[in-house]
Amino acid sequence: MKRIESIQNSLVKHWKKLVLTRKERDHSKEFIVEGFHLVEEALKNNGALLALIVREDVEIPSNWDIKNVHRVEVNNAVAKEISETEQTQGIYAHCRQPQYGEENFTTWRKLLLIDSVQDPGNVGTMIRTADAAGMDAVILGKGTADPYNPKTVRAGQGSHFNIPVVRGDLAEWIEKSKEAHIPILGTGLENAVAHTDIEIESDFALIVGNEGSGVNPQLLHAADKVVMIPLYGKAESLNVAVATGILLYTYSKK
Repeated sequence: MKRIESIQNSLVKHWKKLVLTRKERDHSKEFIVEGFHLVEEALKNNGALLALIVREDVEIPSNWDIKNVHRVEVNNAVAKEISETEQTQGIYAHCRQPQYGEENFTTWRKLLLIDSVQDPGNVGTMIRTADAAGMDAVILGKGTADPYNPKTVRAGQGSHFNIPVVRGDLAEWIEKSKEAHIPILGTGLENAVAHTDIEIESDFALIVGNEGSGVNPQLLHAADKVVMIPLYGKAESLNVAVATGILLYTYSKK
């Protein structure tokens, strides 16, 4: 097992940049996960894991299969340097970002399209919910939070390893879906119908939008139907991640 004790170590500096900057994550196509649960999820996906990083006083669970895993032991100073949480559990995974190509796209029939949602926690929660609801993929449009931001990853609770998450032009994805005869549902208020009044046989693409301004009007115009969730109390709106959960579970179960 390799051991690192200096925060000036080049690998430690790389890990820290992966935690702190999107530029480093985008350039390297790598990211860091922190905590026992997320590390365990990374271990289940052998293709993603580059290294298991463990603070010297932390015991690795005996039921983890790590015989072929590259391990790095670090001291407390290094652990603090790469930690994104205040109360770190002292265990991390250095991971590759999963990559997907055109050969994958043709098999995806249930899509969540996220337009300019800026809060990492909301994006991570929607990725987790899409995974739980049995969606095929999550497509992140321009202006949406980085899926590999530590806050997004933490909110995703391991779903990044279960469901494809890709960044792309939502207009192109809408066009692809139409060509594949997948119904497009937008979320909005104008010319909208109650979400329960829409019948979905199986496949669908759902577009959800920015916390304040909603879905881009051009994208919404391309939707086959615009749906809304009725509000029965005095609140003016629902949190976008909560609304997404309601809609995904309304349509994916059919």
